[in-house]
Amino acid sequence: MKTRSPKQILLILSILLAGCVSGGHSQIKDGYPDVWWQAVPEAELPSWEIPPQAADRSKGEVILSKRNELGQFSNLPASEFSLDGLKYASVEGLWQSLKYPESATDERARKDLVWPYTRAEVRALSGFEAKKAGDLANANMKKLGIKWVTYKGRKIEYNGRDQEVHYELILNACRAKLRDNPELVRLLLSTGDLTFLADHRQKADSPPAYFYHEIYMRLRAELRHEGAPR
Repeated sequence: MKTRSPKQILLILSILLAGCVSGGHSQIKDGYPDVWWQAVPEAELPSWEIPPQAADRSKGEVILSKRNELGQFSNLPASEFSLDGLKYASVEGLWQSLKYPESATDERARKDLVWPYTRAEVRALSGFEAKKAGDLANANMKKLGIKWVTYKGRKIEYNGRDQEVHYELILNACRAKLRDNPELVRLLLSTGDLTFLADHRQKADSPPAYFYHEIYMRLRAELRHEGAPR
Protein backbone atom coordinates (compact mmCIF):
# COMPACT_ATOMS: atom_id res chain seq x y z
CA MET A 1 0.00 0.00 0.00
CA LYS A 2 1.34 3.40 -0.97
CA THR A 3 2.03 5.70 1.97
CA ARG A 4 0.80 9.26 1.56
CA SER A 5 2.91 12.17 2.66
CA PRO A 6 1.75 14.50 5.47
CA LYS A 7 1.03 17.21 2.84
CA GLN A 8 -1.20 14.84 0.88
CA ILE A 9 -3.08 13.84 4.03
CA LEU A 10 -3.62 17.49 4.96
CA LEU A 11 -4.88 18.23 1.45
CA ILE A 12 -7.38 15.35 1.59
CA LEU A 13 -8.60 16.43 5.04
CA SER A 14 -9.01 20.00 3.81
CA ILE A 15 -11.12 18.86 0.86
CA LEU A 16 -13.30 16.68 3.10
CA LEU A 17 -13.74 19.47 5.63
CA ALA A 18 -14.66 21.94 2.92
CA GLY A 19 -17.26 19.52 1.61
CA CYS A 20 -18.79 19.10 5.06
CA VAL A 21 -18.96 22.84 5.62
CA SER A 22 -20.42 23.40 2.16
CA GLY A 23 -22.99 20.67 2.71
CA GLY A 24 -23.96 22.17 6.06
CA HIS A 25 -24.51 25.60 4.52
CA SER A 26 -26.66 24.10 1.75
CA GLN A 27 -28.96 22.65 4.38
CA ILE A 28 -29.45 25.79 6.46
CA LYS A 29 -29.14 28.62 3.96
CA ASP A 30 -32.92 29.09 3.85
CA GLY A 31 -33.05 29.57 7.62
CA TYR A 32 -35.62 26.84 8.28
CA PRO A 33 -35.14 23.88 10.65
CA ASP A 34 -33.70 20.83 8.90
CA VAL A 35 -36.05 18.58 10.87
CA TRP A 36 -38.94 19.79 8.71
CA TRP A 37 -37.43 17.74 5.86
CA GLN A 38 -35.90 14.93 7.91
CA ALA A 39 -36.19 11.71 5.96
CA VAL A 40 -38.22 8.79 7.28
CA PRO A 41 -37.24 5.26 6.17
CA GLU A 42 -39.73 3.80 3.71
CA ALA A 43 -40.16 0.73 5.91
CA GLU A 44 -41.53 2.92 8.71
CA LEU A 45 -44.18 4.66 6.60
CA PRO A 46 -47.86 3.70 6.80
CA SER A 47 -49.63 3.50 3.46
CA TRP A 48 -51.47 6.82 3.94
CA GLU A 49 -48.44 8.96 4.77
CA ILE A 50 -46.49 11.33 2.56
CA PRO A 51 -43.11 11.74 4.32
CA PRO A 52 -41.21 15.00 4.94
CA GLN A 53 -38.60 14.15 2.30
CA ALA A 54 -41.29 14.13 -0.42
CA ALA A 55 -41.21 17.94 -0.45
CA ASP A 56 -38.63 19.67 -2.64
CA ARG A 57 -36.85 22.04 -0.29
CA SER A 58 -35.02 23.72 -3.15
CA LYS A 59 -38.42 24.78 -4.51
CA GLY A 60 -39.65 26.05 -1.17
CA GLU A 61 -41.96 23.11 -0.45
CA VAL A 62 -42.62 21.58 2.96
CA ILE A 63 -44.88 18.79 4.17
CA LEU A 64 -47.08 19.60 7.18
CA SER A 65 -45.86 16.37 8.73
CA LYS A 66 -47.16 15.02 12.02
CA ARG A 67 -43.58 13.87 12.67
CA ASN A 68 -42.49 17.41 13.56
CA GLU A 69 -43.97 20.65 14.89
CA LEU A 70 -45.64 21.49 11.58
CA GLY A 71 -48.05 18.65 12.28
CA GLN A 72 -49.83 21.01 14.66
CA PHE A 73 -51.57 22.43 11.59
CA SER A 74 -53.29 19.12 10.98
CA ASN A 75 -56.92 18.84 12.10
CA LEU A 76 -56.01 16.07 14.54
CA PRO A 77 -53.82 17.60 17.30
CA ALA A 78 -55.30 18.83 20.56
CA SER A 79 -55.47 22.62 20.24
CA GLU A 80 -58.45 23.90 22.18
CA PHE A 81 -60.47 26.74 20.69
CA SER A 82 -63.93 28.26 20.85
CA LEU A 83 -66.31 28.82 17.97
CA ASP A 84 -69.81 30.26 18.15
CA GLY A 85 -69.87 29.86 21.91
CA LEU A 86 -68.76 26.23 22.06
CA LYS A 87 -65.37 24.77 22.98
CA TYR A 88 -63.61 22.18 20.87
CA ALA A 89 -60.53 20.11 21.68
CA SER A 90 -59.48 20.03 18.03
CA VAL A 91 -60.63 20.85 14.53
CA GLU A 92 -61.11 17.12 14.01
CA GLY A 93 -63.40 17.05 17.04
CA LEU A 94 -65.55 19.75 15.45
CA TRP A 95 -65.56 18.05 12.03
CA GLN A 96 -66.64 14.66 13.35
CA SER A 97 -69.15 16.08 15.85
CA LEU A 98 -71.18 17.40 12.91
CA LYS A 99 -72.18 13.81 12.13
CA TYR A 100 -73.85 13.31 15.52
CA PRO A 101 -77.40 14.27 16.58
CA GLU A 102 -77.67 17.82 17.87
CA SER A 103 -80.59 17.07 20.19
CA ALA A 104 -83.10 14.41 21.20
CA THR A 105 -85.45 15.64 18.48
CA ASP A 106 -82.80 15.35 15.76
CA GLU A 107 -84.00 12.90 13.10
CA ARG A 108 -80.73 11.00 13.46
CA ALA A 109 -81.49 10.25 17.13
CA ARG A 110 -83.46 7.10 16.41
CA LYS A 111 -83.97 4.42 19.04
CA ASP A 112 -82.88 1.67 16.65
CA LEU A 113 -79.44 3.26 16.25
CA VAL A 114 -76.63 3.30 18.77
CA TRP A 115 -74.50 6.43 18.79
CA PRO A 116 -71.25 5.62 20.63
CA TYR A 117 -70.77 9.23 21.71
CA THR A 118 -72.84 12.32 22.27
CA ARG A 119 -72.09 15.34 20.13
CA ALA A 120 -70.60 17.11 23.16
CA GLU A 121 -68.30 14.16 23.83
CA VAL A 122 -66.97 14.26 20.28
CA ARG A 123 -66.26 17.98 20.62
CA ALA A 124 -63.88 17.04 23.45
CA LEU A 125 -61.91 14.56 21.34
CA SER A 126 -58.75 14.96 19.30
CA GLY A 127 -56.35 12.83 17.30
CA PHE A 128 -57.31 9.49 15.86
CA GLU A 129 -59.86 9.03 18.64
CA ALA A 130 -61.88 11.87 17.12
CA LYS A 131 -61.44 10.38 13.65
CA LYS A 132 -62.64 6.99 14.90
CA ALA A 133 -65.74 8.64 16.37
CA GLY A 134 -66.46 9.98 12.90
CA ASP A 135 -65.91 6.58 11.29
CA LEU A 136 -68.45 5.07 13.69
CA ALA A 137 -70.92 7.82 12.85
CA ASN A 138 -70.42 7.16 9.14
CA ALA A 139 -71.84 3.67 9.64
CA ASN A 140 -75.01 5.13 11.15
CA MET A 141 -75.29 7.72 8.40
CA LYS A 142 -75.10 4.92 5.84
CA LYS A 143 -77.90 3.05 7.64
CA LEU A 144 -79.99 6.22 7.61
CA GLY A 145 -79.22 6.83 3.95
CA ILE A 146 -78.10 10.41 4.58
CA LYS A 147 -75.15 12.34 3.21
CA TRP A 148 -75.52 15.47 5.29
CA VAL A 149 -74.20 16.68 8.63
CA THR A 150 -75.47 19.61 10.69
CA TYR A 151 -74.15 22.77 12.27
CA LYS A 152 -76.43 24.96 14.37
CA GLY A 153 -79.41 23.12 12.94
CA ARG A 154 -78.46 23.56 9.30
CA LYS A 155 -78.04 20.52 7.09
CA ILE A 156 -74.78 20.52 5.14
CA GLU A 157 -73.91 18.13 2.32
CA TYR A 158 -70.17 18.59 2.66
CA ASN A 159 -69.37 16.12 -0.10
CA GLY A 160 -72.03 17.59 -2.36
CA ARG A 161 -73.78 20.87 -2.97
CA ASP A 162 -72.72 22.49 0.31
CA GLN A 163 -68.96 22.09 -0.06
CA GLU A 164 -68.35 25.83 0.17
CA VAL A 165 -70.49 26.14 3.31
CA HIS A 166 -68.51 23.36 4.95
CA TYR A 167 -65.23 24.90 3.77
CA GLU A 168 -66.09 28.24 5.38
CA LEU A 169 -66.93 26.46 8.63
CA ILE A 170 -63.61 24.60 8.73
CA LEU A 171 -61.76 27.75 7.67
CA ASN A 172 -63.35 29.62 10.58
CA ALA A 173 -62.46 26.76 12.93
CA CYS A 174 -58.80 26.90 11.86
CA ARG A 175 -58.86 30.67 12.22
CA ALA A 176 -60.25 30.31 15.75
CA LYS A 177 -57.59 27.70 16.52
CA LEU A 178 -54.90 30.23 15.66
CA ARG A 179 -56.65 33.00 17.58
CA ASP A 180 -56.79 30.93 20.76
CA ASN A 181 -53.28 29.46 20.41
CA PRO A 182 -50.84 32.34 19.76
CA GLU A 183 -47.85 30.01 19.69
CA LEU A 184 -49.31 28.53 16.50
CA VAL A 185 -49.50 31.99 14.96
CA ARG A 186 -45.78 32.43 15.60
CA LEU A 187 -45.02 29.01 14.13
CA LEU A 188 -47.15 29.68 11.06
CA LEU A 189 -45.48 33.01 10.38
CA SER A 190 -42.05 31.42 10.85
CA THR A 191 -42.70 29.34 7.72
CA GLY A 192 -42.17 32.41 5.55
CA ASP A 193 -43.17 31.79 1.96
CA LEU A 194 -42.92 28.01 2.02
CA THR A 195 -45.52 26.14 0.01
CA PHE A 196 -47.40 23.72 2.25
CA LEU A 197 -48.17 20.17 1.16
CA ALA A 198 -50.40 17.61 2.89
CA ASP A 199 -48.87 14.66 4.73
CA HIS A 200 -51.47 12.20 3.46
CA ARG A 201 -52.85 11.19 0.11
CA GLN A 202 -56.02 12.87 -1.12
CA LYS A 203 -58.09 12.77 -4.27
CA ALA A 204 -57.66 15.82 -6.47
CA ASP A 205 -61.43 16.33 -6.56
CA SER A 206 -61.90 16.19 -2.78
CA PRO A 207 -64.03 18.97 -1.22
CA PRO A 208 -61.99 22.14 -0.49
CA ALA A 209 -62.18 21.71 3.30
CA TYR A 210 -59.97 18.62 2.97
CA PHE A 211 -57.02 20.69 1.75
CA TYR A 212 -55.90 21.91 5.17
CA HIS A 213 -52.47 22.83 3.85
CA GLU A 214 -54.06 25.37 1.51
CA ILE A 215 -56.25 26.69 4.32
CA TYR A 216 -53.19 27.50 6.42
CA MET A 217 -51.43 29.25 3.56
CA ARG A 218 -54.53 31.41 3.22
CA LEU A 219 -54.55 32.12 6.96
CA ARG A 220 -50.83 32.93 6.89
CA ALA A 221 -51.51 35.53 4.20
CA GLU A 222 -54.33 36.97 6.32
CA LEU A 223 -52.06 37.27 9.34
CA ARG A 224 -49.42 39.09 7.34
CA HIS A 225 -52.01 41.47 5.93
CA GLU A 226 -53.24 42.18 9.45
CA GLY A 227 -49.68 42.74 10.64
CA ALA A 228 -49.71 39.97 13.25
CA PRO A 229 -46.56 39.98 15.45
CA ARG A 230 -44.05 37.29 14.59
